Amino acid sequence: MSLYVMKFGGSSVGDTERMKRVARRIVEKQDEGHQCVVVVSAMGDTTDDLIDQAKLLNPEPPAREMDMLMTTGEQISMSLLSMAIHQLGRSAVSLTGWQAGFRTEPVHGKARITDILPERVQSALKDNQIVIVAGFQGMTEDGEITTFGRGGSDTTAVALAAAIQADVCEIYTDVDGIYSTDPRIVKCARKLTEISYDEMLELANLGAAVLHPRAVEYAKHHKVHLVVRSSFNYNEGTSVKEETSVEQGVVVSGIAYDKNVARISILGVEDIPGVLAQVFGALAEASVNVDIIVQSGVQDGKADFSFTTSLSESEQALQVIHGLKSKLPYRDVTSETNLVKVSIVGAGMISHPGVAAQMFDVISKQGVSIKMVSTSEIKTSCVIENGNFEQVVKALHTAYNLDTDAHVFVGGPQDRR
Repeated sequence: MSLYVMKFGGSSVGDTERMKRVARRIVEKQDEGHQCVVVVSAMGDTTDDLIDQAKLLNPEPPAREMDMLMTTGEQISMSLLSMAIHQLGRSAVSLTGWQAGFRTEPVHGKARITDILPERVQSALKDNQIVIVAGFQGMTEDGEITTFGRGGSDTTAVALAAAIQADVCEIYTDVDGIYSTDPRIVKCARKLTEISYDEMLELANLGAAVLHPRAVEYAKHHKVHLVVRSSFNYNEGTSVKEETSVEQGVVVSGIAYDKNVARISILGVEDIPGVLAQVFGALAEASVNVDIIVQSGVQDGKADFSFTTSLSESEQALQVIHGLKSKLPYRDVTSETNLVKVSIVGAGMISHPGVAAQMFDVISKQGVSIKMVSTSEIKTSCVIENGNFEQVVKALHTAYNLDTDAHVFVGGPQDRR
């Protein structure tokens, strides 16, 4: 007997028919002799609908009340799925995040897990129950409900798998596994049989939506056996693990893109020690995440520098910069929002020179200018204008020999393409 954590995303439980399919899949796993703990997201577009309703009432709703609202989506899913499993003649119990033992820091909207006390989950398993846990949520020591941010149900699943020492954590979604790029853009994308934690973490951080970055971090730290597979078929998925065999001839494993990018430039700043520390220290205090930073040459004792942040945090970043002007004079500050970050990732890049140069060449041949560049041992990212990023992704996919003749599977049987 093995202990499985099975996480089902919003598309997998998007309506009652899909909910029934998921229930049958869970019962089949139990019939194979395994114990099952299931983590669920909110159904379909429930979360987006709740956000829209909140903003119709209050354009800037309090963070605490948003957490109270947002957690209801997952609670609807968990209870309905438990009912569907009972209908199949099996015993199941649904638990909120806090009932399942998730304790978090006192931050609303993007709380981090501080501890997991899974006694109630383990007790239900001993009673041969299937345990359904609402993803994306926990509770502070003071009893305040918190959420982990969008995609946080992945983190719930992996963290719970680590806490109860599950044999496998399966992430079920609307695609067969992890692909070399977004199969909705590149129909001939390559399905990866395996990928390293480090490569997956880079892809997740760079915009690949199949796994949440914090979930991958947790899996790497706790050595959780992670598998990504489709909830619509029984095909083999993709294993995420410590080390993988580099496929012959494939230097780049995947191509990611992120359209949630803004670039802010501060022009004419005094070139003196401590300037960057002052700017980025203030941004950090305001909880603004900064990605790429580029400083240009110095002229007449003045320097220009630019950085990227998410679109959702760009206005806050501008407010911070404007607030610094009395202490840190500058000539001007500008921002751009019609941008996308395209990235290549692969462990094979470490031992193959010229991979980044090839990327620059491919992008230039598409008639696209590169605005910013960031590199590490296993990735290179370029910030470009948003207009034709899809053709850039397709050209890069072909250039790095990632195209296949296979048919990508997305969603239900009617969505095969």
